Amino acid sequence: MAPPPNESKPTPKVAATAVPKLATTTTSPSSSSSASSPCIFSLRDGELTVGVGKGAAAALLTGVPGNVTLTPFAEAFDPTTTTSSSSDAPRELASQAAGNARRGAFLGFTLPSPASRAPCRVGSLPGPRRFLSVFRFKTWWSTAWAGRRGRDLQMETQWVLLEVPELAGAGGPGYVFVLPLVQGSFRSAIFPGEEEDGVVLCAESGSAAVTATDFRRIAYVHAGDDPYRVMQEAYLAARVHLGTFRLVQEKALPAMADRFGWCTWDAFYLTVDPVGVWQGVSEFADAGVPPRFLIIDDGWQSVNRDDDDPPHEDARGLVLGGDQMTARLYRFDECARFRGYREGALIRRPPELFYDTTMSKAVVRKAAEIENAGKAKKKAAQGGATDLSSFDARIAQRRRELDQLLVQRDAMLAKLGDDDGSTGDGEVGLKAFLKDMRRRFPELDDVYVWQALCGGWGGVRPGATHLDARVVPARPSPGLAGTMEDLAVDRIVEGGIGLVRPDQAGDLYESMHSYLAGAGVTGVKVDVVHTLEYVCEDHGGRVELAKAYYDGLSKSVAKNFAGTGIIASMQQCNDFFFLGTRQVAMGRAGDDFWFEDPNGDPMGVFWLQGAHMVNCAYNSLWMGQFIRPDWDMFQSDHACAAFHAASRAISGGPVYVSDSLGGHDFALLRRLVFPDGTVPRCLHYALPTRDCLFKNPLFDQQTVLKIWNLNKFGGVIGAFNCQGAGWDPVEHRVRGYSHCYKPVSGEVRPADVEWSQREDTSAMAKAASYAVYRCQTEELLLMTPSSEPIQFTLQPSSFELFTFAPVTTIGGAGAAKARFAPIGLVDLLNCGGAILEVEHGSGGEVRMKVKGGGRLLVYSDVAPKKSLVDGCEAGFEWENGGKLMVDVTWKEEKGGVSDVVLCF
Repeated sequence: MAPPPNESKPTPKVAATAVPKLATTTTSPSSSSSASSPCIFSLRDGELTVGVGKGAAAALLTGVPGNVTLTPFAEAFDPTTTTSSSSDAPRELASQAAGNARRGAFLGFTLPSPASRAPCRVGSLPGPRRFLSVFRFKTWWSTAWAGRRGRDLQMETQWVLLEVPELAGAGGPGYVFVLPLVQGSFRSAIFPGEEEDGVVLCAESGSAAVTATDFRRIAYVHAGDDPYRVMQEAYLAARVHLGTFRLVQEKALPAMADRFGWCTWDAFYLTVDPVGVWQGVSEFADAGVPPRFLIIDDGWQSVNRDDDDPPHEDARGLVLGGDQMTARLYRFDECARFRGYREGALIRRPPELFYDTTMSKAVVRKAAEIENAGKAKKKAAQGGATDLSSFDARIAQRRRELDQLLVQRDAMLAKLGDDDGSTGDGEVGLKAFLKDMRRRFPELDDVYVWQALCGGWGGVRPGATHLDARVVPARPSPGLAGTMEDLAVDRIVEGGIGLVRPDQAGDLYESMHSYLAGAGVTGVKVDVVHTLEYVCEDHGGRVELAKAYYDGLSKSVAKNFAGTGIIASMQQCNDFFFLGTRQVAMGRAGDDFWFEDPNGDPMGVFWLQGAHMVNCAYNSLWMGQFIRPDWDMFQSDHACAAFHAASRAISGGPVYVSDSLGGHDFALLRRLVFPDGTVPRCLHYALPTRDCLFKNPLFDQQTVLKIWNLNKFGGVIGAFNCQGAGWDPVEHRVRGYSHCYKPVSGEVRPADVEWSQREDTSAMAKAASYAVYRCQTEELLLMTPSSEPIQFTLQPSSFELFTFAPVTTIGGAGAAKARFAPIGLVDLLNCGGAILEVEHGSGGEVRMKVKGGGRLLVYSDVAPKKSLVDGCEAGFEWENGGKLMVDVTWKEEKGGVSDVVLCF
């Protein structure tokens, strides 16, 4: 988002290749299919314009050089078949793209001589024009940025949405979407130019040996009057044109999308073990919030460092994230902590034995002391200190203390289950453990495990497996020079990547995944995705190397994990989405959940949460075209747990937590999760409302983040005060803006819900009135489309959820008429997600199927004559304002679904 007032913004500029001054007429001739409906984009006399009707045009870029080209999208189609000449897209998608063809075109350029990295100035943004963009602030992570001029652009911009009021239609202003693509062995991104308001389109292969001169289809532009649909149509065009990925609607979602889960990361970090995992799942199950999926995060693999001796044993002393980033995979099965488990060990465990959480926490605390001592040493060195011996002595002492704690912990684990002394002939290792887990917790459907794209963080150790791996030096792309300082990048550059030969990538994944599938694992969380661009120099460049790895990964997931058992993480760069999402249907929408600021700002425990939420909301605009966005785990006992929970409840993605042992807020979790471990998931994925698209909900001191989503019989708006943090373009980091951490006011109206984004909810846009329920205040209001908006004020790091339900008229033919709207189970955060069916009977009755237990709220302007729950008459409470409340109970034998009848 644009920087605060009175702050300079020295964004890194990109020098473009020298080119002719101005484009004269470089628009390619239209194909016959577009002759009757010519492309609305035009490039002539050094100006890129979009037609706005009656012969008028709006300028998008001025001062366009002569080597910049524009090619109508219609040229990608055979007009007799409406299919792309090179695409594998289904005919229906190709036909849709063809129908939108006149509103899209390829933007590109040519060079006089071959280049492997080609930054080309494509013009300047004329005058102030609001835009929204997403750029990479780290190698792995992207965030939103809004501005008005070319000078506001950031490096490594993945896309730009321009507001074009001149294109105004009946529904408001028009929009133009600019989408950098991949072409051949090159991928592209947008950068700010050297001159004020200049725009640079940069194509790069990642290898000095891979060069080109023709980049005519390196970006795509598309216009429309609906910002959500213009993006959908642009990515549809890219799907048909490239044929290298599939859209989210072409893929089945993993079952975990509708279920509650637990991730082990914050409970154990790299010290995860079978006994701790068992204890963690037990705590949830015993409290009536059973996890239906489990993610065993980083720490379960067999990894060591190059200098570890002997070379076929696990590295010692790995505790916190960062310790493992130079370690490599040396075998494909589990580490010794899991390998030593014997079938039945925890089934037979005496009840008086328990997992000592104080020991686990002591290990983490000691590792944190070592980490902090290292940071203090680095700060002292940067401050000019020459004698650092006292820091070294302190670190050495803390390491000895950590080693002692780890020895004690290993002894505890052996006593509790890793080796119970049994001599049976049962299974051992991960397979035995997961077999016992499912015996004890039969509701546990899915178990995912963590992996890096290249195997381990540092890849695969050369000579340790049957694969041909060698350590390749890691060299970040020049485009990443202005990104945020990152420990992961530092460590990867320090150690390089043990890269398996690209033609063996499929073998790498098959070796890992076939073993895991045989052990009972049903999916993988694939992390550290973008290391490939660091090591692509000798492998045909980043696109070709990525294709080899993504192809191997896709085939393995299809074979071993039912085609859907994968979550992508640290993957937020456009070449992953264009090349790696043929099989992947779910991935992280934001950066990691941080429970506190790793750089020591005590307010980070609050402001980091808003930054995370904004990243997820705005990234979902583009990532949701390829995958179902995953808003990441959170901790249910965190200071901002309810803030996170409300966003996850309406995100449309999976709901899971990373609670430490004993660190749970089960009352909060029961507002997210049904007793059977399923969740009331929204139909769509949450997106920012239109009035937030070009605003800064992080540090403009006035904007509330509002996100919308849809349920079967209504919509929901989530309002969140995320003010107080964001990207600093001067310091090149995400930081707190303490002066912005204050109450903010906003407003909400029925039109904030994008009813028309799904065919099955579009009719609700035509309702004459809506019942609106406020989650926090428990108010029930009535609104019409023309009503004054609901005003509200949110304290910092607080939220409100507004559930909208269209009001309908029921009854007649002798029965009393009533105005009615189903709200849902108000003990749930996404209360409308509990309503499964609603039918209006001819006799004046309403029949509903409701999943869950608690207070069912509906709006009714008259009291019913009676209410029935599962065929039995039930009491109800009705107020003059229209609040009608009926209690329903969870019945396990009916899957928690109650049949409710209201007779009027």
